Amino acid sequence: MDAWPGPGISQLPGRADPLRLYDTAGGEIRASEPGDVARMYVCGITPYDATHLGHAATYLAFDLVQRVWRDSGHRVHYVQNVTDVDDPLLERAAHTGENWMELAGREIALFREDMTALRVLPPDDYIGAVEAVEEITAAISSLLESGAAYHVGGDVYFSIDASGHFGYESGYDRARMLELFGQRGGDPAHAGKRDPLDSLLWRAQRDGEPFWETPLGPGRPGWHIECSVIALNRLGMGFDVQGGGSDLIFPHHEHSAAHAEALTGKTPFAQHYVHAGMIGLDGEKMSKSRGNLVFVSKLRGAGVDPMAIRLALLDGHYRADREWTGGRLPNAEGRLDRWRAAWRRPTGPAAGPVLAGVRARLADDLDTQGAIAVIDRWAEASLAQPGDDATAPALVAATADALLGIAP
Repeated sequence: MDAWPGPGISQLPGRADPLRLYDTAGGEIRASEPGDVARMYVCGITPYDATHLGHAATYLAFDLVQRVWRDSGHRVHYVQNVTDVDDPLLERAAHTGENWMELAGREIALFREDMTALRVLPPDDYIGAVEAVEEITAAISSLLESGAAYHVGGDVYFSIDASGHFGYESGYDRARMLELFGQRGGDPAHAGKRDPLDSLLWRAQRDGEPFWETPLGPGRPGWHIECSVIALNRLGMGFDVQGGGSDLIFPHHEHSAAHAEALTGKTPFAQHYVHAGMIGLDGEKMSKSRGNLVFVSKLRGAGVDPMAIRLALLDGHYRADREWTGGRLPNAEGRLDRWRAAWRRPTGPAAGPVLAGVRARLADDLDTQGAIAVIDRWAEASLAQPGDDATAPALVAATADALLGIAP
């Protein structure tokens, strides 16, 4: 599957500070330590609706990870999936009467457009579940052979005891796991399972549902194994960052890690498990089920500069749950106008401290608010009393471009 075109990135003098990130599994901020090639997997969309601001905020957070790594001199191998066959997609298609493949194709195309407009760096491998069925079924067969998986009728389930490490990623107790499993696509009450928390690897053919003929019989893959296999086969074990929204901490990332660890006999699946906070509207998480979505495409269609959308979402720490309030977008539009006015001046105050300050703030667990404040102070000083450095406006603009993804 094709991703979207990548934006050009301004080259900056010097090197960024090493990136420190909060690791959910360890409960602390610590240095990411990639080799020459930094490896990252971020869970992608289930394409049954357009890109809302919660999606956008998540992908912007991991776009910043890429940008800081690249500024540090690393090459980046970034992988993202698309869950282009799953219950929510099929349910939406049935509700609207649309072919599920056509629905998925349209929403994937719109997602690409939104990511392009927001200047999100694309993944190197953009893989749909549909195109990965063969490799997923091979992995499930391996889990069955090792005893890590078992049949319940024609379905196949993963045993949470198989990896020996289940629960380390989220740190949740069993009661919390059971609560979230039932809320987030799990089936704790399914008859025949050995443990209520065991997760579906393979769903045998049901009437009216798409299926593939495979050595496992006709059916389709479960959700968690999809990400395990796509990441494992392209990045290997122990890659640097597993990313997604905080709603994926459990069950999705817990089970994905357990599947991969049972397949390989190695741990951990990822060195850092990094999670972005939720975007809320009127005091509730923005979600399709609540119908309280603000869509990137609708804002773009209304003439909003995508860079203002990006700047509004960056004005808040990526790990924090935050509200999309009425003043957030106008504030970002005003800030963008001030920055661009300062960048257009022939001279400005010295830019070296700005580059160093933005780098330092982003290296500290992606402190975008601190980085924005550094550029704010420079822009305010420039507009009040321009300095005499003719190189400064271009360097500050390049800093915002390369590190924050804001086009001049």
